[in-house]
Amino acid sequence: MANEMQQVDKKLKTRDHLANERTFLAWIRTSIGIMAFGFVVEKFALFIKKITYFLGGNAHQTPDVTSGGSSAFGIALVILGALICLLAFIKYKQNEKQIDSDSFKPSILLDLMLTLSVLSIGVFIAIYLFSNV
Repeated sequence: MANEMQQVDKKLKTRDHLANERTFLAWIRTSIGIMAFGFVVEKFALFIKKITYFLGGNAHQTPDVTSGGSSAFGIALVILGALICLLAFIKYKQNEKQIDSDSFKPSILLDLMLTLSVLSIGVFIAIYLFSNV
C-alpha cells in the first residue's frame, strides 16, 4: 500500500514538473516574440530609407523615423524580452524547488510584468498611430 502511494506521488510530481517546464517554455517563446518585435521596430527606419531609395526617391530626404523613437522603443523591447526570459528562468527554478518540497506558492510578479509591458506597448503604439493621422 505504501509503495503504491509513493508511485502515485512520484507520478504527480513528474506531472507537476512537466507542467512547470511547459510554462517556462511558453514564457521563453513570449520573450523571443517580444525581442523579435523589438528588432523589427528598431530596423523599421532602415527599411523605410531603403524602400524610398529603391522607389526612386532620395533616402536622405525621407523623414527620420528613428528620431520618432522607434530605435529607442525597439531596443527597450529587446531588453524587456531578455528580462522576461531571465525572470522566467528564476521563476522556473523557484517552482521546481517548491514542487519538490510540497510547498508551492503561486507568484504574480512575472504575470504582472508581462501584462503591464504589453499594455504599455499597446498604449505607446496607439499614441504613435494617432499622432501620425
